[in-house]
Amino acid sequence: MEGDDVNMAAAESTETDLDDMKRRLKEMEEEAAALREMQAKVEKEMGSVQDPAAAATSQANREEVDSRSVFVGNVDYSCTPEEVQQHFQSCGTVNRVTIRTDKYGQPKGYAYVEFLEAEAVQEALVLNESELHGRQLKVTAKRTNIPGMKQYRPRRSNPFMRPRGPFMAPYFFAPYGYGFCNLNKGCKA
Repeated sequence: MEGDDVNMAAAESTETDLDDMKRRLKEMEEEAAALREMQAKVEKEMGSVQDPAAAATSQANREEVDSRSVFVGNVDYSCTPEEVQQHFQSCGTVNRVTIRTDKYGQPKGYAYVEFLEAEAVQEALVLNESELHGRQLKVTAKRTNIPGMKQYRPRRSNPFMRPRGPFMAPYFFAPYGYGFCNLNKGCKA
């Protein structure tokens, strides 16, 4: 009888262990399903950004907006967007004025002015070298940045760098200009 009790207790503990394992497996499957759902959602959002057709559309939209905008340089730091808008109001309807700032919120000294009509850009270019807050503005048509197209600037050579070659000991100059001393060949006076 005693052996039967031990077998029954072992069988019951095995069943409870099996039930615990089944429950944990079910929880893990639910977590995996939730993770797959979240990943699909993120991929869908990222896919809309990575979609070539959407990227081409946004690039075309950006080019269209840039064709109606001008770059304004040498803007006074105390100038407000409203003052810049009033300055360019005679050219056409100003849609937006953006004064660029650094990470601390201080103006960088230039702005972008977007018009409703593309013809207003030509009128705004006439205001090049006009004065606002006692500063002469530089007005040019806004260019469109092409992603991934960074201008290549080669490294400048340093006139003080010697060409690299086999190692040669440096020259040591004698004091008071009485000749020089080359460690490889000896001193000359």
